[in-house]
Amino acid sequence: MTMTKYKSQCPELKVELKRDQIKKAKIANSQNSADFFREIWDDSIGIYESFFVIYLNASNTTIGWYKVSQGGLQGTVADPRLIVKKALDVLATSFIMCHNHPSGNLTPSEADKVITKKIKEGAGFLDIKLLDHIILTEESYYSFADEGQL
Repeated sequence: MTMTKYKSQCPELKVELKRDQIKKAKIANSQNSADFFREIWDDSIGIYESFFVIYLNASNTTIGWYKVSQGGLQGTVADPRLIVKKALDVLATSFIMCHNHPSGNLTPSEADKVITKKIKEGAGFLDIKLLDHIILTEESYYSFADEGQL
């Protein structure tokens, strides 16, 4: 099978590494992460749940971001395979995940804790480090790293 034929069957192979087309930001703490996520989020932060990831190089500078999913009023899906695949696509050494709680409640659910652990362990096998998982609300944020949950 030729690569061209394979690309037409699998559009994800058309993803290109365009490091010059993303705002470069040094991520040194959870506040930097939350600020970056707020910049890329649309106006739906208080309406429905979405899940985003920012990918970083070895000096913790952003090299890409990815909207993993957009869900409903109370939930969204975060597929670990898609998150790690994109990390490999952009040659990331680390990443930070983020989802919002339209309800305004910053407390992580049990499902939030489980998916964080699952993705952290899976990425770890490939030497890609999950630095944080941020929960955003319209007013504030919660950091798994700051709260010792990673």
